[in-house]
Amino acid sequence: MEQPQHRTRLPAEAAGKGHLLDAIFSAGTRLCGYAVLAVLGAIIVSLFLGAWPALEKFGFSFLIGREWNPVAEEFGALVSIYGTLVTSFIAMLIGIPVSFGIAVFITELCPGWLKRPIGIAVELLAAIPSIIYGMWGLFVFAPFFGEHIEPWLSDTLGRLPFVGVLFDGPPLGIGMITAGIILGIMVIPFMAAVFRDLFEVVPPVLKESAYGLGATTWEVIRSVVLPYTKIGVVGGIMLGLGRALGETMAVTFVIGNADAIEPSLLMPGNTISSSIANQFTEAVGEIYTSSLIALGLILFCITFLVLALAKFLLLHLSRREGVQA
Repeated sequence: MEQPQHRTRLPAEAAGKGHLLDAIFSAGTRLCGYAVLAVLGAIIVSLFLGAWPALEKFGFSFLIGREWNPVAEEFGALVSIYGTLVTSFIAMLIGIPVSFGIAVFITELCPGWLKRPIGIAVELLAAIPSIIYGMWGLFVFAPFFGEHIEPWLSDTLGRLPFVGVLFDGPPLGIGMITAGIILGIMVIPFMAAVFRDLFEVVPPVLKESAYGLGATTWEVIRSVVLPYTKIGVVGGIMLGLGRALGETMAVTFVIGNADAIEPSLLMPGNTISSSIANQFTEAVGEIYTSSLIALGLILFCITFLVLALAKFLLLHLSRREGVQA
């Protein structure tokens, strides 16, 4: 009785099919990469074309002008740029140390039974929509801040030389510092989650060796964990800064939306994103609309510069590690 013949795939046939699949996979990934560049280029071109009438009319004075008068068609971006940078700086001043502390507590000091609940809480905070933060800031935080915290700031820090001007003003509740604090609360979950994941990938043998030599927890963090994860930590900080620069609704609720530059952080102000959100639906005329699009172009450039500087810093750190090695 004849045995059934089982056809075996020839090595050349299998290799040919593998090469074909590799070519298809390579072409698909290349297409995805080119698609990202195409979308980015389309965004830049559309922003530039939309902003060109305002840039052509005002020129460089658009960047340094403080006037924002739709009736007279006089527009300047300095107020919005100033508000964006100041609120983002306040957010990072609050967010970086708090996020770092949360990550260190979860990875190094937290009891085992508490790690998972705190980790889930951090992730839930990151999932809350920004408009919820804005509503909470307007109806809960701003009244409390204006009634209890701002008077204390004015009576104490407001009387100090040099820095007193930053905390001088009526306790309105809403303002630049309120927007910065809300932004700080919003970026904390993102940076804390990144820092936690980075600290957890540090090889345990490195930390155990340091503890075995008598190092304290702070010394282990400073001399082992941070050097091992510093490139990722910088990336996490830039992620939080990018979120703070582009945040719209939460800032719009609590910043006061005033087109003026005030030395006091307690006074209302404006940011690029809040200006666009408040005025774009009411923009009438080519110059008005073009000026708002020009603000968007400026925000895009600021974010691009921040990310480019972060990339340059990461490359510099990588090169230093290679030289030291």
